[in-house]
Amino acid sequence: MLQKWVFRLGSDPKLSLKRFLRGLALFVLAVIFIAIGYYGPALFQLIGLVILAVALFFAGWGYLGIFANRFAQVLERSSPKNHDPDLWK
Repeated sequence: MLQKWVFRLGSDPKLSLKRFLRGLALFVLAVIFIAIGYYGPALFQLIGLVILAVALFFAGWGYLGIFANRFAQVLERSSPKNHDPDLWK
């Protein structure tokens, strides 16, 4: 069950990278809003915190997909069906 989930989550690494980079861009935007709110109206800090929550969600989802892709490659290489029985003789 876990293996199916890992393969499904890591099936599209380009999409995972896009999600991660979008989350990273939103994180930078959130930091800018929080910094503006530090010197200006506090409403900007609240907007920055909301954007930060969304940014962390997308970056985490993307990073999890990237990690799942790499882990799926490890699982494929270590599965017994890929090993040559004559290799160990």
